[in-house]
Amino acid sequence: MYEQLPIAVIGAGPVGLAAAAHLAERGLHFTVLEAGDQAAAAVRDWGHVRVFSPWRYNIDAAAARLLAEAGWVRPDDDKLPTGAELAADYLQPLADLPALKPHLRYGARVTAITRAGIDRVRTAGRATTPFLIRRADGTDVYARAVIDASGTWDQPNVLGASGIPAHGESAVTAYLSNGLPDVLGRDRDRYAGRRTLVVGSGHSAANTLLALADLAQREPGTTVAWAIRADSPQGSYGGESADALPARGSLGTRLRRHVESGAVELHAAFLVQRVTDNGATVTVSDGQREITADRIVVATGFRPDHTVTSELRLDLDPILGSTRALAPLIDPNEHSCGTVPPHGVDQLTHPEPGYYAIGSKAYGRAPTFLMATGYEQARSVVAALAGDWDAARDVQLDLPETGVCNSNDDAAALDGASCCGPEEPIGASLNLITIGGPSAEAGAKEQGGCCGS
Repeated sequence: MYEQLPIAVIGAGPVGLAAAAHLAERGLHFTVLEAGDQAAAAVRDWGHVRVFSPWRYNIDAAAARLLAEAGWVRPDDDKLPTGAELAADYLQPLADLPALKPHLRYGARVTAITRAGIDRVRTAGRATTPFLIRRADGTDVYARAVIDASGTWDQPNVLGASGIPAHGESAVTAYLSNGLPDVLGRDRDRYAGRRTLVVGSGHSAANTLLALADLAQREPGTTVAWAIRADSPQGSYGGESADALPARGSLGTRLRRHVESGAVELHAAFLVQRVTDNGATVTVSDGQREITADRIVVATGFRPDHTVTSELRLDLDPILGSTRALAPLIDPNEHSCGTVPPHGVDQLTHPEPGYYAIGSKAYGRAPTFLMATGYEQARSVVAALAGDWDAARDVQLDLPETGVCNSNDDAAALDGASCCGPEEPIGASLNLITIGGPSAEAGAKEQGGCCGS
């Protein structure tokens, strides 16, 4: 009975669908639970953003094989897709394949994962007791293993600099936007002719700042302010012309020019402590300085939701929230996206047998996740679940070495930057993908090319 249960994949974003493709290739019984009403729901949220990594880094190998068998025409490996193109030209066709489509369940938000009939205290029989996965509608799904690719898109970090909400933050949510608003598209009216403050130092912040600067040239009265925790914005500019991914390097160069010209008003070493509603505007304070704006874009990154697995036996790193074995390999104080070493099932294993978090959720609060890394995690974990341990442990990863994906403002402060992006809302499926920007020549997002769950 236990062995006949499916392997449950949580999240139908890039990494969740990659896991499904590997499971299908190996003939393993599986089901995919997606919180959104279609595949790649989180990716579609930032569909207007162009990732800074080309298609070659955004397509999983097993997925490509299955798609090719169905007559799919692979996009140009050297082109930079938008989030919308990732969804329409790759992820949706993948989800619609006969090998995957019957196994996908949409509108299936997961609220808890445990073992059927036992809590995390009980040890006896744990390894052969089915997982019980509770959905938001109250129905239960049983599985013999769980691949959690739910991402972090639904869990944005707060505005407050200390990791908790700033004083007054909960009362000003009407002024706040998280993630990557479509400044030049569907969200234009919120920002045109207004003063916007962007808080954060990563690629998501950079993309939003560039879009706002573009809008300011078109719409009179539009002004842009930028607050970062670091003493200098140099880390946010990255490698510029030295970046192995030209689009990402361009992002930093363009942002630097806007700051130097005054189009973007920089406030460095600004640690948000208090937010005040003025009636029509909102003011943030670091205790000494104040910035007043009509709207605030909170681009401070994301974090995983571990409450859904509180009844499982997880060995989480106390700082990052990844597995303890993975933490030193992805520590953003030591690594950039391109310097994270290959890793797989051995680094992703918890004391809870059969449970694996992959994708951006596997990285916890480390913002150095790349989509290609998630694909290798999926391949390794599925190989292990198939009993092919030689393949599972033969982990390989070829990433562009840039050394500029660090999102921390300095050695100690993570200001929410991320190489990649959410992917599975990130309840849905991605947690960041690094983007290129609202236009084809824009730089890079925090999600697109790099990330994804």
